[in-house]
Amino acid sequence: MIKKESLETAYCFLHQKQRVYQYSTLDWQRDDIEYVIANFVTDGIDKEIYDLIANGRKGYLLEHEYFGADMVDAVAKLEKMLFNG
Repeated sequence: MIKKESLETAYCFLHQKQRVYQYSTLDWQRDDIEYVIANFVTDGIDKEIYDLIANGRKGYLLEHEYFGADMVDAVAKLEKMLFNG
């Protein structure tokens, strides 16, 4: 069972990083965000939450090529889980 606090933490963290990433024009800043999110995926996010938002896709939030789209997708899914039940 997913704890509400874990869901809130994942949402807040990813939402904040996604907004900075979305509007950043600095390559180093975007790279830093990708690095921080990769660490969060491997060491911070609740495994059950990650499995739900990744929907079985290997490399979700971990591949540079898809990172921006994955962030938007993850935030939308977490927002729906958190606010729409």
